[in-house]
Amino acid sequence: MSGAASPGGLDALRRRYPRTVAILAALVALFLVADTILAMRYLRYRNETARLRAGMSDAERMRADMVEASEQDRLGVALELLRRQAAGDQQLHLAIAVDSGVMRLERDGARLREMAIAIAGEQVVGTAPDTVRIAPPRGARSIERTLGPRDRWDVPAWVYSDRGLPVPADRAVAGVLGRDALVLSGGMVIYAIPDSGMLADSSYLLPGAVRLSRADLRAIAPNIAPGVTVYFYE
Repeated sequence: MSGAASPGGLDALRRRYPRTVAILAALVALFLVADTILAMRYLRYRNETARLRAGMSDAERMRADMVEASEQDRLGVALELLRRQAAGDQQLHLAIAVDSGVMRLERDGARLREMAIAIAGEQVVGTAPDTVRIAPPRGARSIERTLGPRDRWDVPAWVYSDRGLPVPADRAVAGVLGRDALVLSGGMVIYAIPDSGMLADSSYLLPGAVRLSRADLRAIAPNIAPGVTVYFYE
C-alpha cells in the first residue's frame, strides 16, 4: 500500500484547509526563491573570484594567498596573546571566552568564579537605510559604568526597531537592563534578563551584549567597579 497522498486526498485537503494549504505553498515558494538567490550569489562570487585569480600571475596568486593566511594568523596570534594577558593580569578582571560561552572572574591567575553566558552572533540590526552590523566583541574593554535598578540607560534606536516598538524621543530608560548591569567602553553591556520591559524576554538576546544569569551577575556586581578590564578572546 503506497504511503503517498492521492490527488483526491490533496484536493480534499485544499477544500478543507484552503488557508493553511495556501500559506504552506507560499512558504515553499519563498524558500525556493531564497535558495535560488543564494545559489546565484554564491556562483557569481565564485566565478568572480576565479576570474580575478585567472588574471593573476603565479606570484600574485601566491601573494594573495599569503596575505589572507597572514591576516588569519595575525588575528589568531592577537587573541592568544590576549588570553595569556588575561591569565597574567594581577588585578581583578573579567575574562570572556566568546566561542565557548564562558565568563570568568579572575585575579592574578586565580579563578574566582566561572559563569555561563550567551553572546549573539554577528547580525545586521536597524531599519534600512539606517542599519548597523554588530559582531561579537573581541579584544580588551573596560567597565565604564555599573547600573542599578533606578539607573537610566540610553537604549539604542535600533533596539526599538528590533523589538518592533516605536522609537521615543527620550530613549534613556531607568532599569531597562534589570537590577544590575555593566556598561563597557564602546557602549556594549553585560546584563541579565530583567523582570519587565522590552528586554524581559528569554528568547531575545541583545546584539553585541553579554547575557548571564541573574544569580551570577548579582554575585559579581558588588566587586566590579569602573576601570575593571574585560578581556574577550576565543
